[in-house]
Amino acid sequence: MEEEYIKLIFGLKLKQIRTKRKLSLFGLSKLSGLSKSYLNEIEKGKKYPKTDKIALLADKLEVPYDSLVSLKLDKNLAPVGELLKSKVLKELPLELFGIKESDLIDIVSNAPTKVNAFISTIIEIAKHYNFGKENFYLASLRSFQEASNNYFPELEEAVQNFSKAYQVNLKKSPKSIELEEILVEEYGYTINNEELAKYKELDKLRSIFIPKTKTLLVADHIDEAQRAFIYAKEIGYNYLNIEERLYTFTWIKFNNFDQVLNNFYASYFAGALVIPRELIKKNMDSFLSKPKFDKTFLAGIKNNYNASPESLYQRLTNILPNDYQLENLFFLRLSHRGGSNHFEITKELHLTHQHSPHGNETNEKYCRRWVSIRVLQDIAKSSKEHLMDVQISHYPSDGLSYLIFSSATVDPFKKDMYRSVSLGLLINNELKKKVRFLDDPALKTYNVGVTCERCDIPDCPVRQSSPTVLLRQQQDLKTDTVVDELQKKFS
Repeated sequence: MEEEYIKLIFGLKLKQIRTKRKLSLFGLSKLSGLSKSYLNEIEKGKKYPKTDKIALLADKLEVPYDSLVSLKLDKNLAPVGELLKSKVLKELPLELFGIKESDLIDIVSNAPTKVNAFISTIIEIAKHYNFGKENFYLASLRSFQEASNNYFPELEEAVQNFSKAYQVNLKKSPKSIELEEILVEEYGYTINNEELAKYKELDKLRSIFIPKTKTLLVADHIDEAQRAFIYAKEIGYNYLNIEERLYTFTWIKFNNFDQVLNNFYASYFAGALVIPRELIKKNMDSFLSKPKFDKTFLAGIKNNYNASPESLYQRLTNILPNDYQLENLFFLRLSHRGGSNHFEITKELHLTHQHSPHGNETNEKYCRRWVSIRVLQDIAKSSKEHLMDVQISHYPSDGLSYLIFSSATVDPFKKDMYRSVSLGLLINNELKKKVRFLDDPALKTYNVGVTCERCDIPDCPVRQSSPTVLLRQQQDLKTDTVVDELQKKFS
């Protein structure tokens, strides 16, 4: 048994017995002669008393010594013991949200059966929807980003300090050759561009890092922007002194949440290095101040950066909330196989609250009026490498409208696969003040839904499924109304 587990169980049993005796901590302190703070630390599982003190507590509380030190729990505390033994709490990245494990245990111990039933329910739901540890960690990371408005000043400052120390000019987007020189000369890396091509199983990977020899294996088919990001991320790992890290990009496995979190830190550092904050602010100032929407500007802005459209859109989720106070936004990444009718959300981020367009894991059909789906359909039919479009999406169901930019690209790592990235900005007073071209008649407005199964837009020519969920909800509402009428009639 782990020492920590034994302390927790003893503390829970002591608290349970004290509560049954209707004793406060102060009362037990007077009864036993032990300090209130010491007893509090015992109950929280921080300390385990010596034999003489256990004997004293057993005597004053009138319980057998063996019963007090036994790890056997009664039916009320048994669920807590199972929870602690399962180490589920160890899987939760509690410290990320400023929660102490002891606080959570305290909540559980106050209502063990109910809380354990709640956690068991969550676990069952996770199993039912195939929600594994990876999904849980990514959801935790996403919540962390959202809680911080996806802006991390300490990482922005780290990039500034790095640029001064290594004389990297942040008035432009650095090239991969400049970053490679730093990796080789400063951090002792060896770059290998040939090895990965020998293994067909590694076609989807962009890089592998071998820590023992500091060898970075890089796929030979990546473009300049992808290579620059990989190098910038490796610099981030080193400059931020991160040891607990992932070794493949894209990553294929992890051992703990710290690796997932540190991967995000290194990626944020890379994005801030490749897309300098002051440079993108200068471009955005020019774009937002135009009285008419300039589609060529967004289509061409990526030429100012050694970065992919996805990196650019994600960087905007850092800059817009902090520097423009446009906090109500979302980011979506969708994937699509050419020739199929399937569209999957593979990444999403919602700042301030859960915005209307969001992932759905019940195989419902996403609204085909989304610009993020339209650009995927268009690029699959064309021979272009990149397509960009914009629209105003209005959700009649909740009365909200969004200004949405979307870019679609060919997936360079999967045959016949395409992906789109979209940035949606909630249209409110703040956005109207910042975006001059919002009233441009060239911007088309579409009534949209989230999924066809929940959409009440009539006569939709691109509907993929009948509104089954919505019809069921409406029927339930009618049933509820009739029941209320009968209750009043016969009361």
